[in-house]
Amino acid sequence: MSKGVGLDIGTMNLVSARMSGAKKNEVTLRRMRDLFIDLPQTAKKMLKLGSVSYIEADDTLLVLGDEAMEVANMFGREGRRPLKAGLISADEIDSLTVLGHMVKDVLGEPNHEGEHCYFSIPAAPVDANMDVVYHKGVFTRIVQECGYTAHPANEAMAIVFAETAKEGFSGIGISFGSGMTNIALAINTIEGLSFSVARGGDWIDQGASRSVGATASKMCAIKEKGIDLSAPKNREEEAISFYYKALIEHALDNIAQQFVMKGGHLTLNKPIPIVVGGGTSLAGGFMDFFREVFETKKKRFLKNSKSSVLVSEVRHASDPLHAVSKGMLILAQQEYDED
Repeated sequence: MSKGVGLDIGTMNLVSARMSGAKKNEVTLRRMRDLFIDLPQTAKKMLKLGSVSYIEADDTLLVLGDEAMEVANMFGREGRRPLKAGLISADEIDSLTVLGHMVKDVLGEPNHEGEHCYFSIPAAPVDANMDVVYHKGVFTRIVQECGYTAHPANEAMAIVFAETAKEGFSGIGISFGSGMTNIALAINTIEGLSFSVARGGDWIDQGASRSVGATASKMCAIKEKGIDLSAPKNREEEAISFYYKALIEHALDNIAQQFVMKGGHLTLNKPIPIVVGGGTSLAGGFMDFFREVFETKKKRFLKNSKSSVLVSEVRHASDPLHAVSKGMLILAQQEYDED
């Protein structure tokens, strides 16, 4: 029987990871889109006829996940997001009800009472007046109510754990999500520096949509359908590519700045990799964009910095979309290795 589960709590998706038990080293993933839509009670018969799952909240029916997107498209409506900019949305009164059901569905029943669950939380953003205290507390409670022992852990650190075993779990992990971009630097499993910037895939959608007079949903759909950032085919794709590059520049500028401000205590005997993950990094040509921008910013990482951190390579995570959940799983399994 497998023990331990990892949970990636993202603005776009919730993803859990656990060992399958069927094959050695095979990971089972469960995903749910972080979206819901409300319908009146009169829609109950229609939903049942279409075999669409729903929950009831007061006088409203709530459809969750991918089914919510299908229903939203059917009625020409925008789906509602329980998370906004990487944190629980204060604008959605149904967020806590929805998130409780989503987490329970994605995690499933624990394999034993108090099974260890590590779940991702963002680091505090350096470019916005936000903190993660409420977000961390609510998800700790939700995971505990599902029957698990809850362990909040840094999102970008999970990428380091999932992707840098051969470097002794030393590296710079960058998670480009929908709501935020999270960054962490680790040396031999020890977190040396972590922070986030309050920009991600949603920021791209919103900026590009304003630029071309389209909806953010349309920009998101273009991205999900597939886009090559290095060869945009129309004005919408060109706008998206401009905002992608701006996001990468913003992230790298803030990494360089944080190294200068807080990196004086960081010393390494050898270079470490930058490993990039997250759903926003899946766009075609993203890593070419990233490497191109990094080359122009590389001197800033070292100039005026008291740290001796050198970058050995820049690489994409082997499984960018699931690197965080798999890293959280590795952390959960350590709880049993120590028993």
